[in-house]
Amino acid sequence: MPPRKGPHRSHQVADQIQRDLSELIARELKDPRIGMVTIQSVEVTPDYAHAKVYFSVLVGDPAETEEALNQGAGFLRNALFKRLHIHTVPTLHFVYDRSIERAADLNALIAKAVASRGKDEDPA
Repeated sequence: MPPRKGPHRSHQVADQIQRDLSELIARELKDPRIGMVTIQSVEVTPDYAHAKVYFSVLVGDPAETEEALNQGAGFLRNALFKRLHIHTVPTLHFVYDRSIERAADLNALIAKAVASRGKDEDPA
């Protein structure tokens, strides 16, 4: 039975993919639909067959960017193959990360609640 690779190795690979993809997207992808993209995190399956790549965009339409990134996934995977020293380079699946939007929405709700609470407590 071959030695099992621990979860630590999987995290290392995911971190390396995240760093390399950030650089490759900024420098190598020429699709005009891809604006300023930040790779938030990468989750790699235990067999390294697939990687979910969570991203956010500073400028541009998230849906268009997601489509463009998924269309360029083969090119990016090929470029990763040349950089990474692993036997299997995962198939990339780009997913727009809505956590920043959700955090902003929650902050707005909290601010609204605090403001209305302050009005209720003001003596007339």
